[in-house]
Amino acid sequence: MTTKSMTNSVAGAGVRQLLLGLIFGMAFGFLLQKGGVAKYHVLMGVLLLEDFTVIKVMMTAVLVGMVGVYVMHRLGMVEFHLPHTRYGANIIGGLIFGAGFGLSGYCPGTNAAAIGQGNFDGFAVAAGLLTGSWLFAEASGKMKATVQTWGDRDKLTLPALLNLRRGTVTILLAIALIALLVVVELTASR
Repeated sequence: MTTKSMTNSVAGAGVRQLLLGLIFGMAFGFLLQKGGVAKYHVLMGVLLLEDFTVIKVMMTAVLVGMVGVYVMHRLGMVEFHLPHTRYGANIIGGLIFGAGFGLSGYCPGTNAAAIGQGNFDGFAVAAGLLTGSWLFAEASGKMKATVQTWGDRDKLTLPALLNLRRGTVTILLAIALIALLVVVELTASR
């Protein structure tokens, strides 16, 4: 195989990945919107623990994604690329994310769905998301020596932490998520 044909092959794979990402992203956004999680009152309801629609939709997405990625990995279709677990960065990032979600009523996925359904406030939140991303990119060099070293646990995974096989953990978590979904549904319907 020549260098040119290898380059074309890699470029073709990259385009295919981008197209698949676009298709699956649009499908996920469509499902978010149809599930009602782009509606302001639904998002505020989850923050006030009055409406569990968002929790049910996201738990279902985690369940499907977890099992799907595990199966694709077993079939050799995908590889895992694990980031480092960094407690300091995770806690600070979680607090910033939570504050943004609480103030705006949107997370990145629900914000994109809200824009898609014509919510004008979603554009202001998108501007904030882009500004925050830019600020993070600008500060990331300095954070590598500080925040990103706080509580660095390398590539920590739940299977390694529990000393169990990845498939066992996937099955146990799938059962736990299904049970939790049932409990949430039964509790919410009262």
